[in-house]
Amino acid sequence: MEASIDRTGGAGVSSSLNEGSAGTVLANLQDLAPDSVHAREVWIDGELEALILYRDAAGDVQGWLNICPHAGRRLDWSPGQFLRSKQGELVCAVHGATFALPQGACVAGPCRGESLRKVALLCENGEIRLVAAA
Repeated sequence: MEASIDRTGGAGVSSSLNEGSAGTVLANLQDLAPDSVHAREVWIDGELEALILYRDAAGDVQGWLNICPHAGRRLDWSPGQFLRSKQGELVCAVHGATFALPQGACVAGPCRGESLRKVALLCENGEIRLVAAA
């Protein structure tokens, strides 16, 4: 299944998901502990893309492309292994950009004021799904 992301600077999944892609299952909610960060991969625009999933303490799940806005590199230091600050923020392993959770906004480092590129998610029947943005 394949999705399409707006790569022109807009946030979220484009509304032009390819046929059969709406509802791509990324994870089961029960497998994501509260206040945890996870990596997933999904086909987007014909390329395998890395995503970040974050489940907050209230149980809500946010998702972003696993790409630091500073230099376009992955945030994880090893596939699926993320650095967190003492305050719980997500830290880019390459240049130290620090992102507030659950917003995904860079609050310190070289891309301060920018944000991670959000993807639209839906939690349905205990499954986290990648969906089209409204």
